[in-house]
Amino acid sequence: MKRVVVFGAGLVVRAHVHYLLENGFAVTVASRTVRKAEEILGGHPNGTPLAFDIAVEPQRLAAIIAGHDLAVSLLPWQFHPQVARACLDTGRHMVTTSYVKDEMQALDAEARAKGIVLLNELGVDPGIDHMTAMKVIDRVHAEGGTVTTFQSYCGGLPAPEANDNPFGYKFSWSPRGVLLAGLNNARFRRDGRVVEVPGAELFDHRWKVPVVIAGVPTELDGYPNRDSMPYTGVYGIDPRDVMFRGTLRFPGWCSTMKQVARLGWLRTDAVDGLAGTSFAGLTARLAGVEGTQGLRAKVAARLGLETGASELDAMEWLGLFGSEPLPGPPAPVDILTARMLEKMSYAEGERDMLVLQHTFVAEFPDRGEHITSTMIDFGIPGGDSSMNRTVGLPAAVGVRFILEGRFTKPGVIVPVMREFYEPALAELERLGIQFEDKVETIAKG
Repeated sequence: MKRVVVFGAGLVVRAHVHYLLENGFAVTVASRTVRKAEEILGGHPNGTPLAFDIAVEPQRLAAIIAGHDLAVSLLPWQFHPQVARACLDTGRHMVTTSYVKDEMQALDAEARAKGIVLLNELGVDPGIDHMTAMKVIDRVHAEGGTVTTFQSYCGGLPAPEANDNPFGYKFSWSPRGVLLAGLNNARFRRDGRVVEVPGAELFDHRWKVPVVIAGVPTELDGYPNRDSMPYTGVYGIDPRDVMFRGTLRFPGWCSTMKQVARLGWLRTDAVDGLAGTSFAGLTARLAGVEGTQGLRAKVAARLGLETGASELDAMEWLGLFGSEPLPGPPAPVDILTARMLEKMSYAEGERDMLVLQHTFVAEFPDRGEHITSTMIDFGIPGGDSSMNRTVGLPAAVGVRFILEGRFTKPGVIVPVMREFYEPALAELERLGIQFEDKVETIAKG
């Protein structure tokens, strides 16, 4: 029986682990909180919970990996190169769902030389988005076409019936990661030119994205997701008009988070002297205003907003103008994370939703095509969330393919090759994760 060690026991681990157990693998879940590992495994005879904190005891990492055939890192992204290094040293393969950073890419030559697969970007975004995009792109190229426009949007959101707060959002994965993503610089091509967006202006670059959800036409807000331009090389396209990868949110999130960021609530550095301070006190301090009396009006003036602005309504609903004492963390973003988790988590029985939509314009010798490829996936009340399934299951399929010898390409890999994505998408469709493609022919003038 092949053995897999999964590092991490967070919000996207359960479906991943259960798929592996159901397909005959022995799974160790290594977590700093062993109780979480035990809950995920549910007493399965082929499951082993293991107490392990990579930040505290990194010297154990290689020995743990050496006792398994493959390691999955579902830890925060900064630990992935450390896990990959241990995999190379012990001759083991690795799968993760996160973007390939420079530290990971630097391991490519060694991985290829040693015949080790380091399979990255195999979640939903990145992951399913890559595979479904390449399915369309490869078909266009096979028919002699050229992709002139590529847009891809993805968002993990509350299902419409659970969208009941002014932020239009609830947390189904790393809350701190969600918040800090709002500070990322972005780069993309639009209207034939490359646009550079500093993080402070990220939410100013947003557009309405029409999506049909459960038969209801809906407009979501889409904004840039990091640097889109390297994916011209990854996907083998260079669209002259648009090359854009973006994030989807319900209206309200972008405008409000822009103002929250402007106030300084996304600061990651510790603020001294917070003992006995209230949320209102910290908001006043971040805004650079005196006192908390009439704080909403003072913040409105500081941000250049009307006192009745919806962004201020959202902040007040969250309690940022209130007298409640602050929780323990000294960094504003960690305080905000704790508060949002308290107020913006899913209630029992509520569903989350994953929306992923690609749009292409392709030119062929005899015609043009406008292609829309859409996935809308809902969580299972009382079961796995959509985020859990759409992130965890692709990675689990990758683990299975590697250990069954169905995918052996060594190196630092992302899932854009046909020999991987075709069977992987077929397996995900069997698991209920599927796309609907719509092609509109554009006649040549």
